[in-house]
Amino acid sequence: VQLQASGGGLVQAGGSLRLSCVASGRIYDSYIMGWFRQAPGKGREFVARIRWTTGTTYYADSMKDRVTISRDSTKNTGYLQINSLKPEDTATYYCAVTSIVGTSDPSRYYNFGQGTQVTVSS
Repeated sequence: VQLQASGGGLVQAGGSLRLSCVASGRIYDSYIMGWFRQAPGKGREFVARIRWTTGTTYYADSMKDRVTISRDSTKNTGYLQINSLKPEDTATYYCAVTSIVGTSDPSRYYNFGQGTQVTVSS
């Protein structure tokens, strides 16, 4: 499965964005879709994940009050809503998949794609 993230952009602090992740190819029922971000000079950071079949979600503690992950299986698309954006949220955001339940480790995910840039101005 190939994944393409989109929806990023330049926003002012306090704004919101909805990122999309379109999958080309089948997302198997066993898959979990995860969202990660990577700021310049930093490692890839877990943001949220969703189990494709059940819709069960899990969030990073640092962002759980401001993000919502969802998916539309009929469109083969996952979403990440980010509210109350802060300058420190500036990063490239990626979606990826894994078949390993319960992991937030980016090394266990694959098909990251090119990501979408989010830039938050103060």
